[in-house]
Amino acid sequence: METDKETDATPPGGGTILLVEDDENVRRMAAQMLKILGYAVFAPPSPQEALAICREGDQPIDCVVTDVIMPGMSGKELVEAIRVLRPGIGALYMSGYTSDVIAHHGVLDEGVPFIQKPFDMSAIHKKIQEAMKSPTP
Repeated sequence: METDKETDATPPGGGTILLVEDDENVRRMAAQMLKILGYAVFAPPSPQEALAICREGDQPIDCVVTDVIMPGMSGKELVEAIRVLRPGIGALYMSGYTSDVIAHHGVLDEGVPFIQKPFDMSAIHKKIQEAMKSPTP
């Protein structure tokens, strides 16, 4: 039986991702996945550095992929601050906690784009594409 390789392959990414993750190992691994998928990636280690990139740079950023819980500022607060500078930007939240736990504790609203860590390339690619197509307010 012959398989269609095109349907099995993950389509290449397009666009620029701002990846914000305070855990260096997770940040490095996720950035590598995103680059393999074809995205350009900025990967600052803190929300403050991510805001500086958005404030000071004029490069387009299509989606913020951020950890939900970080020192100094939550992922939700970060996205809100970035959207003041860059309205309409897509956002994908990630956490080691399940989406039910995150929503139950009021950290994120129900229905926002979310991916649980650990994730694979196919899953994060799909979630980023969804987040870029319909940025939530």
